[in-house]
Amino acid sequence: MKADKEVGLRWTGGLAFEGGPVDGPRIAVDGDSRTGPSPMDLVLVAVAACMAIDVKLILEKMRVPPETLDVTAQGERVDDQPRRYSGVRMVFRVGGLAATDRGKAEKAIALSKEKYCSVLFSLRPDLRLETALEIDSGV
Repeated sequence: MKADKEVGLRWTGGLAFEGGPVDGPRIAVDGDSRTGPSPMDLVLVAVAACMAIDVKLILEKMRVPPETLDVTAQGERVDDQPRRYSGVRMVFRVGGLAATDRGKAEKAIALSKEKYCSVLFSLRPDLRLETALEIDSGV
């Protein structure tokens, strides 16, 4: 296999590790969620961040750049091992768009979900993903 990306992980005690790109910034990862997010938390963060980046870039190309963009992600896990996510629900809160731009924001989310989010496409294909959009017009 020819690697396109390499990360490293170092055990720091308990169920805690420090990891990241080999020559880049490091983050704490903790199976007990004491010193950092758990690996499963990071899966949700990774999907949410990937889609948020896509949405921001797509909206900029549509000439409706957001003033703010926040995402909340909730994961539903199966009861049996491995306790993978069977579903994820994300709410995108976009600020600074006109009410008439809602369709563009919905399209940006759909494009990320259906075509662009590499993190999402790296997960199991039977993962159920639901999204919602809230526009904060600042009024």
